Amino acid sequence: MGSGTGQTQLHFRILGPLSVTAQGRAVPIGGSRQRTILAMLLLHPGNVVSVDALVEAVWNGRPPATARTQVAICIAALRKRFKAEGCDDEVILTTHPGYVLALDHHYLDVTEFDQLVADAQDAVRRQCPADAAALYEEALGLWQGPALAGVAGTQVEDEIQRLEELRLATYDSFVEVQLELGHHREIIPGLVSVVRDHPLRERSRHALMLAQYRVGRRAEAMETFREGWEQSVEGLGLEPGPELQELHTAILQDDPGLVTPATTVPKAPSPERRMPMELPADVPDFVGRGPQLAALGRLVSDEDAHTPLSVGLVTGPAGAGKSGLAIHWAHRVAERFPDGLLFADLGPQQEHQEPPTADAVLGRFLSSLGVPATEIPSVPAERVALYRSVLAGRRVLIVLDNAQTFEQIRTLIPGGSRCCVLVTSRGELEQLLIRHGAVRIGVDALPVPEAVSLLGRVIGAARVDDARQDAVQLVELCDRLPLTIRVAAARLAAKPHWPIGYLVSRLSPEQSRLDELSVAGTQMRSAFALSYRALSPDAALLYRRLGLLEAPDFAAWVGAALLDRDLAGTEKLIDQLIAAQLLAVAGFDGTGEPRYRFRTLSRLYAKELAHQQESVRDRRAALSRAFDGWRALAEHARRAERCAPDPLVQGTVPGGPADAALYGRLARHPSNWLRAERQALISVIDQAARHGMDRVSEALATLMLDRPEACVTGGRPPQAPAA
Repeated sequence: MGSGTGQTQLHFRILGPLSVTAQGRAVPIGGSRQRTILAMLLLHPGNVVSVDALVEAVWNGRPPATARTQVAICIAALRKRFKAEGCDDEVILTTHPGYVLALDHHYLDVTEFDQLVADAQDAVRRQCPADAAALYEEALGLWQGPALAGVAGTQVEDEIQRLEELRLATYDSFVEVQLELGHHREIIPGLVSVVRDHPLRERSRHALMLAQYRVGRRAEAMETFREGWEQSVEGLGLEPGPELQELHTAILQDDPGLVTPATTVPKAPSPERRMPMELPADVPDFVGRGPQLAALGRLVSDEDAHTPLSVGLVTGPAGAGKSGLAIHWAHRVAERFPDGLLFADLGPQQEHQEPPTADAVLGRFLSSLGVPATEIPSVPAERVALYRSVLAGRRVLIVLDNAQTFEQIRTLIPGGSRCCVLVTSRGELEQLLIRHGAVRIGVDALPVPEAVSLLGRVIGAARVDDARQDAVQLVELCDRLPLTIRVAAARLAAKPHWPIGYLVSRLSPEQSRLDELSVAGTQMRSAFALSYRALSPDAALLYRRLGLLEAPDFAAWVGAALLDRDLAGTEKLIDQLIAAQLLAVAGFDGTGEPRYRFRTLSRLYAKELAHQQESVRDRRAALSRAFDGWRALAEHARRAERCAPDPLVQGTVPGGPADAALYGRLARHPSNWLRAERQALISVIDQAARHGMDRVSEALATLMLDRPEACVTGGRPPQAPAA
């Protein structure tokens, strides 16, 4: 995951074996001393851990004379490892009398665990047991085994015991809400395991006895009590506590108070028929998107028509206004759905959190539709079946915003044909198109007139009319994306004394543009980071290196040169970048090959990552391979124009793109290739010169000025170079 500064984010996990990952790769941590020191820092995030405490943790009261020096060496090794993973900021800070782990831009699983538990407790207070159960379950799912398994040290072991007690207490709370929901049978296997491993935990034994009794296993409940009595008397010399004994007595008497209505699940739920209205507020000053609104309008069929379920998919890059379009259209057609409007934001609510699960959203939707909490099944398949049954015959609009994957929304799509589902996503979600015949609606940059109109609606039309040329330049610097235009407009609205041209001057330098467009809680880097984090490591590397280029567009072979890899594999990585909306297809050149381009802000983010995560040497080597590729191909094209193409020598162009097929196409259409590459070649001449690569720059400049002689071939095209 990316930080707010664009640096690599580290994932620290202590709820299980100690592990550190960066962009999905395991970060190796040294020997036992380094692991113990890192564990101590992770157990006290944001707080100073003294050197004395670290010495005690590592050597358990028997430190050598060099202990403090060895701690400093371990800290230095950890810092070096984190910096090697691309963390430019110090992760471990020196603060008297020791060190502090700064996790502002990084992830720690126990922090997420604490937040989920707090949210679950809040749901319990609000009497929302289904939400609480889902949150407790998500929190417990973060555990991958005993905390800090494999880390030694008395102080660490004490903390491990504290964490284990926290896990067990959370599990007991989870069981309590499950009992409230009537999920008795489902929790028995887990409770049996906990009671076996922790026989003196009366809270867990109490829950097991109650669950066993409620599912008709009275004798087993009595045996559970008997075993607990023996364990308590033999182990502690004490009888079980009063709550356990009272439950035992109530079971003996078959107390009616032990049987809750939730124990008898009705065959057909009888929810109160509610009409949920969950749409967020409409987008202010919405402009344009006429073709997209018209396409969405076709999703709304006549209420009585026997048509298949209507599904729409709005896709586009970060900041293009996918959510705004979906919400605006939903408000326009709300009256067509008399049974309500459901809305769920499926993206991560905070940078360090995972997206909500389909099962959690299903539980909330069922509650919104009037199903009592005690009638919402815990088994996912049963929950899906109930959801589809409740929606059968109803006319409901379901808006699923920021979907990450098809799996996340698969169970949220109802079976009835009277409903309509509208999904927004940066991904293509091909399965939604294949399985449900979704109508795909693409959104991208606004046309210039609409972009300027949006600016005028926020800051006033008169202000725009007085400086229209500056306004046009401003929206272009914002990539004509609704989100960034609104950010820029908000700054101008808050600074009425600023001329539009002044903000243009602040946005013009590329190195500061992302900073200028990240204000008031709207972080463009975070928007790009969400897509970047989903890339494979190779695709992420390609994205960063392509960001180093200043060419307006490029062919796939350029990526192969930057990576020093084969062309076929690079094309697959480019497909990943396109699917993530980080790269766009610019069209096809005169030789029939696709060309690709960046949106400016995406390129700036990629370039920023490259400078943060790669060495100067690696960046220069990658650019050198690409520039040499342009030079070699341009020279070959000029010779082909003179009907004298050279035989192909494999490897002429670094990175492997110079294969027979590429040279063959170039030789058949050399002038078309040169025309397609003209702007790219001009940018390479300038960029190579600024990087001190004079040989390439001068060679390309000479080629651009060269005029080929007429080629007479008797009406036959030049022959492709031999393989």
